[in-house]
Amino acid sequence: MAKLTKKRKEAISKIDKTSTYTVAEAAGLLKDVVSANFDESVELAVKLNVDPRKANQMVRGVVTLPHGTGKDVKVLALVTPDKEQEAKDAGADYVGLDEYLEKIKGGWTDVDVIVTMPSVMGKLGPLGRVLGPRGLMPNPKTGTVTMNIAKAVADVKAGKIDFRVEKSGIIHAAIGKASFDKDQIAGNARELLTTLVKLKPQVVKGTYIQSIFMTATQSPSIEIDTKRFTEQ
Repeated sequence: MAKLTKKRKEAISKIDKTSTYTVAEAAGLLKDVVSANFDESVELAVKLNVDPRKANQMVRGVVTLPHGTGKDVKVLALVTPDKEQEAKDAGADYVGLDEYLEKIKGGWTDVDVIVTMPSVMGKLGPLGRVLGPRGLMPNPKTGTVTMNIAKAVADVKAGKIDFRVEKSGIIHAAIGKASFDKDQIAGNARELLTTLVKLKPQVVKGTYIQSIFMTATQSPSIEIDTKRFTEQ
């Protein structure tokens, strides 16, 4: 078992593992326990009472974090020539079509999000084995397959993220950076949690959100009280 560092012990001592915290309290406490010499990512891990193997219990969606992600998201817009300027004006990092399809075919995936048009999706099908495992395949449900390329790019750049429940019933989502102030962290967390409540499958009975933990890259986790988010 790895030996705990002095900083780690000090951070753990500040968290009462026998208690749960409000979102605001957890955000404030997180700011107090982060100690890495880089800007740690802040994440939520939410355990849902669902069986993702059943189609009617799959929880997947998108949310625009009010304070952004704190990350410079690299966006590739796979578009026809008539849409290239629109994508560039909206802030896409890479814009084009055939040349990028060839790069992806060769294994290039140095982007965070791909935005494209319905007419281009047929060309992306054969690249599923490259894009799928990396979560890069565009999807109409997440707003990344659309004719409104400018809005899609701008939304992603502004802090729009997509999430999907894992086989274990847990949703992991990055909601910001440790450098955010506590109100920004709390605001982003509430936005995600409120969205999850709205996506509760109708077939689910009993407690929907079973647990919520907030953590940063190298910091101990903080348990959040689920009561406010289990009413629906």
